[in-house]
Amino acid sequence: MSGMGVFAAAVIGILAGWIADLILAGRHSLFIKLLIGVIGSFIGAFVASRVELRPAGFLGEIVVSSVGAVLFLAVLGLIRRPA
Repeated sequence: MSGMGVFAAAVIGILAGWIADLILAGRHSLFIKLLIGVIGSFIGAFVASRVELRPAGFLGEIVVSSVGAVLFLAVLGLIRRPA
């Protein structure tokens, strides 16, 4: 992966994590938002491939990654919820 590819992936990860954090009213650090966004990118890409959706461009990648990050945080919230 080229240097620009790593940079673009980091930017998409941070943006996706930040968007998910805003939607679910979280208060995570920038590093945690990056991790959430990266995990969300994988989840979003997996879901998008299953429904045969191909995101177009940078904005499409951010949307797919953000949806995946929201799904990740929602499931994590259900798991961590006290009984």
